[in-house]
Amino acid sequence: MAFHQRREALRAILSGSSCIRPASVYDAISIRVAEDFGFEVGMFGGSVASLAVLGDPDITLITLTEIAEQMRRMSRASVLPVLVDADHGYGNALNVRRTVQELEAAGAAGLTIEDTLLPQAYGEAKMQLISSEEGVGKMRGALDGRSDHLLVIMARTGAASLTSLDDAIGRAKAYEATGVDALFFTGLKASAELDAIAAATQAVYETPKALREGVPPKSLKGLASSELTGRLTRDADMKNRGAEFLGIKK
Repeated sequence: MAFHQRREALRAILSGSSCIRPASVYDAISIRVAEDFGFEVGMFGGSVASLAVLGDPDITLITLTEIAEQMRRMSRASVLPVLVDADHGYGNALNVRRTVQELEAAGAAGLTIEDTLLPQAYGEAKMQLISSEEGVGKMRGALDGRSDHLLVIMARTGAASLTSLDDAIGRAKAYEATGVDALFFTGLKASAELDAIAAATQAVYETPKALREGVPPKSLKGLASSELTGRLTRDADMKNRGAEFLGIKK
C-alpha cells in the first residue's frame, strides 16, 4: 500500500464517529502483530521508541534520525497506518519543519508535535511548556514542511495537567487557527496500556535471566511458537521470493 493510502486511512478514522484504540508499535514485528490482530492504526510513542531503540526512559535522548529510521523499518514491514509521537520536533520551529520532512519520507501516516519544553530545563523538577506563541510557530513550521497534504499533523498540548484547562483551551484554539489537522490533549493515562508495556518488559528480562541460570531453552515459558514466528516474519513469502529470484529450492 502506498504511503498516501495509509494517510487516507488515518484521515478516515479521524473523521469518523467511532472511538478507535491504536496499537502500540515500535518495530517490524510489533507492527505486524498489530496488523494481524486487525488494528486500524498504530501509535509509535516516544516512550516505547526510546525503550526499543536505546533501552532508556523517555527523557528525550532519542534523535530524529533514530525515530525516522525506526519508522522506515515499520513502513517496509507493514501497511498499517502509523501516528508518530514526534515529541517537540527535536528543536525549534525550523527543526520541526525538518522533522516533518523526515517522518513523511519514512512513511508515517501522521505525527504529533507538542508544546512541552524539551529537554527538561536545568533545575526544574516539573515539566514545563513553551509559550503559546512559540507553539504556534512550531505548528506553522510543521505545516510548511509537509509536501504530501494527506500527512496528518496534530498539535499536542499538555497544558491541562501542567497549567490549567483554560490555558489548554486557549492553546488549542491558537494551534487550530494555524491549520493543523487535529488536536491532541494529554493528561489522562490508560492503565491497560501501561500494564501491557510492563508485561512486555518483564518478559524481555525473564528470558535471558532464565537462560543465564541454566534453564534449558525448551523449558522456557511464554516463547512464541515456530508457527507464530514464521507467520509474523512472513517466512512463506520470503521462501517464495527466494525460489523465484534466487533459484533456491523450497
